[in-house]
Amino acid sequence: MTIALLIILAYLIGSIPTAVWVSKGVFGIDIREHGSGNAGATNAFRILGKKAGCGVMIGDMLKGFIAVKLSMLSSYTLLSEPFVNLQIFLGLAAVLGHIFPVWADFRGGKGIATLFGMILSIQPIVALSLVVVFMLMLLLTQYVSLSSITASIAFPLLILFIFNAHAQELSYRLFAIATAFLVVLTHHKNIGRLISGNENKVPLFRKRRMREGGDQ
Repeated sequence: MTIALLIILAYLIGSIPTAVWVSKGVFGIDIREHGSGNAGATNAFRILGKKAGCGVMIGDMLKGFIAVKLSMLSSYTLLSEPFVNLQIFLGLAAVLGHIFPVWADFRGGKGIATLFGMILSIQPIVALSLVVVFMLMLLLTQYVSLSSITASIAFPLLILFIFNAHAQELSYRLFAIATAFLVVLTHHKNIGRLISGNENKVPLFRKRRMREGGDQ
């Protein structure tokens, strides 16, 4: 299978609008018309509840995970530089599909869960370390946006200083650094709300209710 076809397929997989399909199919609403208006896991948690939110999050993660695994259909040698580069391109294509889904009028989410699925597929140990960072921050603050930002900043730090022996490819190190910048950039509104004290928390310890506000 050609590289171009694999990248297109990865984009189409990423375009699967998990949150939109769950909200419409199960709850009879379009999640993009509620809460923050994003078709992502955080808004699904706020609007649809924990069970549906978990389902959406797992689905979005699988998109990034499966997209990266398409690299196995290429002729590149495993773990070679071209193979790692292809994994990154496939994962990014899935993230792009999540943000601009062809199946949902190009109105998607911010791609954090899909991005995590991508990292999980490429380097599981790093991904699990990021889960620990994310969960600790979430438990301490109940801010998903702050947890996402913290985990994204931890990503290049882990790659450069702790797991550097397993990330020798320059493209992967650059990807980790770029990821941190992009996540911070896409969360600039959340950062503003955090500074002003207006950012909404995820109700981890109380019953869900309809919330309006920003998300990841």
